[in-house]
Amino acid sequence: MSIGAVERDTGLSKDALRVWERRYGFPTPVRDSLGERAYLLDQVDKLRILKRLLDQGHRPGKIIHYGMEELQQLVQQSVLATAESVSASDATLSTLQGYLDLCKTHQTEALRHGLSQALSRMGLERFIVELLAPLNRLVGESWANGTLQIFEEHLYTESVQVVMRAAISSLQLPRGKIPAGPRILLTTLPLEQHGLGLLMAEAIFTQEGASCISLGVQTPIMDIIGAAQAQNADIVALSVSGAMNPRLVLEGLTDLRGKLPVSTELWVGGDCPVLARRPPEAVYVLTHLADISAGLSAWHARHPVLTY
Repeated sequence: MSIGAVERDTGLSKDALRVWERRYGFPTPVRDSLGERAYLLDQVDKLRILKRLLDQGHRPGKIIHYGMEELQQLVQQSVLATAESVSASDATLSTLQGYLDLCKTHQTEALRHGLSQALSRMGLERFIVELLAPLNRLVGESWANGTLQIFEEHLYTESVQVVMRAAISSLQLPRGKIPAGPRILLTTLPLEQHGLGLLMAEAIFTQEGASCISLGVQTPIMDIIGAAQAQNADIVALSVSGAMNPRLVLEGLTDLRGKLPVSTELWVGGDCPVLARRPPEAVYVLTHLADISAGLSAWHARHPVLTY
């Protein structure tokens, strides 16, 4: 496969492939008749697994020299850990597996209907915290271990977005009525491609009375600054997945905090481990989606004279 085809197939950038080749001696492409890099299929298979493990937080220098069997064991360990975590939640593993089976059998309408029914039955916050969050983890791990195809994961993501957008729309206040909570700008750092966490947070923020403006994912730092100023945002809220490079997360948060007005708070949540270890100063970390309500209560306590 050409380097462009490998980039599209694995999600690893051409730059990363070249750096790994130079730094770690893997992959080892051959050259085609035009002198361009060409990758053998067994190396592409290994690159796919490496990308999945990177998305789970592993560092390339630690695992790139592992054989396929060792890499598969790492994937399986992650799957078992996720299963234990999910089975301990309020939503049972069998229930979540039912939704996952709908993804694997491409029953998109049934999946959306089932999620919508669960939302109506459980209420928005319980649905997000107790069902959707562990289901997201299960879907991610199923993709990582190769039991869920990329297009099936995309079908799942699209289905969740449809259900969540409908839920958020139903929470919108009538025209002319002003929300009681802060103005919150939601987005992700430039290299963050995962947006479901952002959408889930937006739904809970909206239910709690905040006025939300979402920019979607992968917003450049200066555009976040400009949008926060233009929208007169009280809070900039970011979602950071475990797939993000911890160093880039810290650099991005520090840069953003330094450029935002002091009066604009910076909140961040997600699975990136660096958030629990050493978040930048003056950045509010939400460990779980369930912490949003308490976080907003604390915000109101810090701004008792503001009315909306």
